[in-house]
Amino acid sequence: MDQRSIKTVEFDKPVMPGGACSVGQAWARVPQSPSTAERAELRACIREWLIRQQAVLVAHYYVDPELQSLAEETGGCVADSLEMARFGRDHDARTLVVAGVRFMGETAKILSPEKRVLMPDLDATCSLDLGCPADQFAAFCDAHPDRTVVVYANTSAAVKARAHWMVTSSIGLDIVAALHARGEKILWAPDRHLGGYIQRKTGADMLMWQGSCLVHDEFKGVELDLLRAEHPDAKVLVHPESPESVVAQADVVGSTTQLIDAAKALDATRFIVATDLGILYKMQAAAPGKTFIAAPTAGNSATCKSCAHCPWMAMNGLANLAAVLQSGANEIFVDPAIAERARMPIDRMLDFAAQKKRNVRASGDLARDDALFRHMGAA
Repeated sequence: MDQRSIKTVEFDKPVMPGGACSVGQAWARVPQSPSTAERAELRACIREWLIRQQAVLVAHYYVDPELQSLAEETGGCVADSLEMARFGRDHDARTLVVAGVRFMGETAKILSPEKRVLMPDLDATCSLDLGCPADQFAAFCDAHPDRTVVVYANTSAAVKARAHWMVTSSIGLDIVAALHARGEKILWAPDRHLGGYIQRKTGADMLMWQGSCLVHDEFKGVELDLLRAEHPDAKVLVHPESPESVVAQADVVGSTTQLIDAAKALDATRFIVATDLGILYKMQAAAPGKTFIAAPTAGNSATCKSCAHCPWMAMNGLANLAAVLQSGANEIFVDPAIAERARMPIDRMLDFAAQKKRNVRASGDLARDDALFRHMGAA
């Protein structure tokens, strides 16, 4: 590997039991920026090979805007991880190209085992995934067998295979609220900030894994307060993976899709945004003429680890996307036994989401809510 093309990334590495965190180190490849002429050539190549490979491009809000626009223009999907999962499962393409991080590719493969799933870079990972090793998480679950295991989407297939439920930030609050109404105690992993937010909102009994997203964990409450003073007319949009001191100042707390919808719907013309800056492409498209300001990630004279952009999302680019389409490299494989177990909590989430869309919400009445939970059992 060319050492000039990589950088070291520090992340929280929870130590279980006890809940303390040490500092882990990983690496991220620094992408090269193509020239204007090269971009046009690569985009044309990708369009051609998507057709040749009977493929569809599924991109996350946090990847390069070039990939987001290509996904939209070629009949693909730009979305949060919940909609990415649904779209890939339901699309008739033979090949899914997932521009995001590895757990997203694994989820696509789990839901569509008959399809080929490719990624621009298989080394694109996530600090939450890295901070929740499957063997340590299994031991944590084994130590608390009386709890319903709920894991965030930002985890490996092996971790999902130990869960009863998988959730995304757009639906985690509703699912935990429904489980709490049934009197269930929760074992939550891996993001402590999202878990803490859900616990505060629901009052659920939640035992937390202590992971964090290196992007959202860097947002600073004190500096955000100072920035709000500079822009008193601005509304604050916050992803719930952010620290409590940041969430407490939010006008809207929500998933990526929910924040985009808020930017479009609210009367304000100026917004402070506490999530990955990759989202600004869709925010600006949804709310043209409005101004978006990045929430602060470091204080005076300090340096940031991510500067509000995930280093692994940044590993997705036009050049490596074109290369995998032409070569068929970087295919995602998931052990079939793990995939079978991991699919159960994902399907539960998707079934719950479908019920919620039809306005069938958990009420706390066990007979009324049984349809939502009839497949609940040991994972």
